[in-house]
Amino acid sequence: MHPKPFLDISSLLSTGGERGLLGLAFHPDYKENGRYFLNYTREQDGATVIAEYQVSSNPTRSEKRETVLLVIPQPYSNHNGGMVAFGPEGYLFIATGDGGSGGDPGDRGQNPSELLGKILRIDVDHGSPYGIPSTNPYADEGGQPEIFAIGFRNPWRFSFDRKTGELWAGDVGQNDWEEINVVNLGENHGWRLMEGNHCYEPSEGCQQSAKVTMPVTEYANAGPRCSVIGGYVYRGRKVSSLYGTYIFGDFCSGEIFGFREGKQTVLLDTDLQITSFGEDEKGELYVINHNGSIHRIINAPDSKQ
Repeated sequence: MHPKPFLDISSLLSTGGERGLLGLAFHPDYKENGRYFLNYTREQDGATVIAEYQVSSNPTRSEKRETVLLVIPQPYSNHNGGMVAFGPEGYLFIATGDGGSGGDPGDRGQNPSELLGKILRIDVDHGSPYGIPSTNPYADEGGQPEIFAIGFRNPWRFSFDRKTGELWAGDVGQNDWEEINVVNLGENHGWRLMEGNHCYEPSEGCQQSAKVTMPVTEYANAGPRCSVIGGYVYRGRKVSSLYGTYIFGDFCSGEIFGFREGKQTVLLDTDLQITSFGEDEKGELYVINHNGSIHRIINAPDSKQ
């Protein structure tokens, strides 16, 4: 017999392509308050929903009642972003894609009046239904107050370095370049002015119109490679040679990359369709395969790890 799911919201979802249940984040005090948060695509119109749920009196079951915090309309079916995670200060961060189609036709990534093409930051412990951190760049005026940083195409997965608190994001490129960004408050990461380190729109002189923060690394969207999957800075103990290395992958090639001290290398070439990475309480890393399997990163000679 298969165990009953912790939560089933399949009736709420629009699925297929880049839609579905795209992210989950447990509150930092989940053991005490039982709160957790979802990012999913709504069935009736394809909008992105950020919703809060609560564990029931049975720790293996969730209550079904949801509190909707944020609804973001999506003009197209693709580029929904999807990641949600709590940062070191206890705020909830949300990744949104540029709204879809190709080439960001609405130029939403550069528009601070739009929530699309951004990384957002909200305070789920204050306000109704949430509060705005006072240091958000548009907390008072000039743009949407939830915005933390702008200029993203489809930041499917981001994470926080558990040692330094740095936010690392993998931003899926258009046709030519996949990029990794270290994201700080108020930065502009370029899209659609730039794709990676390269001008996109306009094709020349793109950095003259805005102050853009360059990616820390990029790779060409060529051959079997197609979509970067952001991962984590490794802070575990089982693979000491990787300590401090940012681990990420590519959905199509199945390669797992490492980036440290300005150097990017291929650590492993797999036959997986990598959709995400995970990190446990001890900092060990896991790789999620599109077929539903989960794999742990270990030292190859030691199968007991």
